[in-house]
Amino acid sequence: MFPALKGGQLSLLNQKQIAQVHEATIEILEEVGIKVKSEKAREIFAQGGAAVEGEIVKISASMLEAAIKSAPSKVILYGQEEKNDLHLEKNRTHLGTGGTVLYALDLDKGKKRKTNTHDVRDIARMVDYLDNVSFYVINTYPTDVPDEAADVNRFYWALTNTTKHVMGGMYTMEGLKNAIKIAETIAGSPQKLRERPFVSFITLMVSPLVMDGLYTDFLIEVAGKGLPLAIPSEPLNGATSPVTLAGTIAINNAESLAGIVLAQLVNPGTPVLFGSTSSIMDMSQGFYVAGCIESAMVNAGLAQMAQYYELPMYGTAGMSDSKTNDSQAGYESALTAMTVALAGCNYIHDAVGLLEMCQVFSYEKMVIDNEIIGNIFRVMQGIEVNEDTLAVARIKEVGPAGHFLADPHTVKYVRKEFFFPRVSDRRTRIAWEEVGCPEAKDRAHGMVRDILAVHKPAPVSPGLKARIREEFPEIKGEEI
Repeated sequence: MFPALKGGQLSLLNQKQIAQVHEATIEILEEVGIKVKSEKAREIFAQGGAAVEGEIVKISASMLEAAIKSAPSKVILYGQEEKNDLHLEKNRTHLGTGGTVLYALDLDKGKKRKTNTHDVRDIARMVDYLDNVSFYVINTYPTDVPDEAADVNRFYWALTNTTKHVMGGMYTMEGLKNAIKIAETIAGSPQKLRERPFVSFITLMVSPLVMDGLYTDFLIEVAGKGLPLAIPSEPLNGATSPVTLAGTIAINNAESLAGIVLAQLVNPGTPVLFGSTSSIMDMSQGFYVAGCIESAMVNAGLAQMAQYYELPMYGTAGMSDSKTNDSQAGYESALTAMTVALAGCNYIHDAVGLLEMCQVFSYEKMVIDNEIIGNIFRVMQGIEVNEDTLAVARIKEVGPAGHFLADPHTVKYVRKEFFFPRVSDRRTRIAWEEVGCPEAKDRAHGMVRDILAVHKPAPVSPGLKARIREEFPEIKGEEI
């Protein structure tokens, strides 16, 4: 089981406010409803007891309650190796990649370029190596293949280059079915994949209060196969949701829960993640921003709502609006990731590698974010207080003007008590100048080069990869 720590140290909503959000959610679902563009979904809702008026579906409180009871309170997202299994429940917290970007900062030139299949592959290898990154949400779009081949390339290169859990969004129904078929082939059979699903899927709701036809049909397809499913929505404060944080929490809550109702009507017991990719509209410039603290606050509030419903949560944090790996990238990523992690969100995506309003991926930022997450985990670990850690007996023995450097108590606890960074520079200025004054991004660059040079995970045998590529000739790119 992949290491996870418990959040919940941060509560932005009190119990009265949680109840108020829930009551507002019921009012939205019962009186406003959701615009459902999928005819198949409308039929399923109607059969389940919803009031369907044209494309508007209104969901009663009793339907919502039944769906929440039907959805598992614990979802296990498996790795291809058992050590990487993610147990999502209560306030257990994991962080990993996310988003779907079209550009990356080139490792050789440092310039923005279009992403390709090799990025999908190499980011998977990086995720596999980095110890604090728990999962791989496929976060780049391979622009070197036709759009109709994007899904199969994304999932093939991800699943064959990391033993950690893989999740992704889809673009075509055929691509979704082919991605599932690839995963079934790797697992050994459809039944084995359902027993240990090491792949899961994202079906985004559209704010305000819309279920898109294609995405909703994706939801029905995945739920029908019993595979894990994240159902987030992406309201923007002041644009596609009310400008108030509370209003955005309420509308996000209603949208994600509506998707969960549909999934449970399709297949009771479907493993679902309540979700949010919410952020704000920058009112001075009129576009989406990612690194704002308000986004983290909305996601933290929604984490409390997920805990209220006893549903695992897929949330968002750790991004930056900076164009490069500078101090802005560091503090935006750290502040938002820390906030949502301490709120106890179970599955925090987008937390690794994203710059420029989630439009650009950086390999160097992956390494820096891995270190940020390590620091967050140290805070979440807390302070252990007992007779031994208080160390009064050792203090008495060492006494005034002594030291603890060689003390057995120090040897016993130092590696447990301290987080040891690999990117941060703690040398003296003289020592730092002697090696050329490298900045954090330079040190991270060297680490990326080293990882990609030596780390070559092989979760899938060469023979099986050849078999998959023969069945799907649209898979492009070179094996490592």
